Amino acid sequence: MKNPGTPSPQLLRRLNADAVLAFLRTSEVATGSDLMAWTGLTRASVIAVCEDLLHRGWIRELEADRQSGQAKGRPARRFELDPRAGVVLGIDIGAATTTAAVADLRGKIIGRASRSFRIPEIPAAERIEVVDQACRAALAAAGAASTDVLAASAGLAAPVDRAGNVLVTRPFWRLFDVGLRAALKDLHGWTVLLENDANLAALGERWRGTGAGVDDLVVLLASERIGAGIIESGRLLHGLSGAAGEMGYLDLVEGVGSSAGIAVLAREWYQAATGSPLEAPEVFAAAAEGDPAAAAVLERLAERLARVVASVAVLLNPEQVVIGGAVAGSAHALVPGIEAWLPRFTATVPRVTVSPLGDAVVTMGAIRHALDFVEANALDLTLPPRPA
Repeated sequence: MKNPGTPSPQLLRRLNADAVLAFLRTSEVATGSDLMAWTGLTRASVIAVCEDLLHRGWIRELEADRQSGQAKGRPARRFELDPRAGVVLGIDIGAATTTAAVADLRGKIIGRASRSFRIPEIPAAERIEVVDQACRAALAAAGAASTDVLAASAGLAAPVDRAGNVLVTRPFWRLFDVGLRAALKDLHGWTVLLENDANLAALGERWRGTGAGVDDLVVLLASERIGAGIIESGRLLHGLSGAAGEMGYLDLVEGVGSSAGIAVLAREWYQAATGSPLEAPEVFAAAAEGDPAAAAVLERLAERLARVVASVAVLLNPEQVVIGGAVAGSAHALVPGIEAWLPRFTATVPRVTVSPLGDAVVTMGAIRHALDFVEANALDLTLPPRPA
């Protein structure tokens, strides 16, 4: 009788291939000896895995480097991941616009396009069509075909549970429950993953932002409305219905009172003080130039954001809180004020930073999400044929 604790040959093959691909994703070139040292596999096993991945199209063999080979015998074989063996799509779907980004298998963005919705409440079929237009335009910009897409991830401004179902208990959230996964599967054959936009922002920030490698991280998308993506002990939190990180509780927080974001408050407060309508970046610029009304708005924003960050710190005790979204380019001016206020509101003060990814933080996280799927399912995916 087979020992139930012994992995099957198929599972061992998958684990070995995953280990080899994991190393090749993070290194430019690897020899058989490099892969042996990383994986702990024998030379014969490493070569067998590489031959299989070469046949499948995931990796390429480079010309032998005779300088680095052994003094006698055959030179070392060298392998690299083929970054254009396929592509992934990262999609950010908001109320007014959608942006699609195409990335190669190393996560390098090679094409991007945005499209606007006619009105926020457009019918589902029209919303899908606009998203599809953005995806096709991004693929064209990347010089990629629809058949090159190995996976797509779409961020929605609504809670999404672990199974990819949109929570529809609020009218605004229902705008995003349009059957996108099935529609893009029917149109292109793509595997489409749905996720909340703030959750994807957290993945993107932990991958390529100031939160790189941080295991206890909160990212606040804070432009029009505030939403949070939460990573705890290295895991993305969803909650039962995908609503972990929804900030409706701010209605009950003293000195906050709503989940309105920086862009909304900067506009409203400056106009109330001066009668002049300015967008948030203009308010921040005016404050930098010495406008006292704009400076007062920034002081109010810093205190309010400090209360928001403190509420997160009390509930979750993260190491770092990142302010992200379209306002990130201006939000650096708020950090000193937030840091000054925080000790008054919480005994567990996190590090506060501003995302360097700007309004690309969601698409970056969507790319990471799609790459995670591809990496976990590499041996089950059929790569598109390469040109002769």
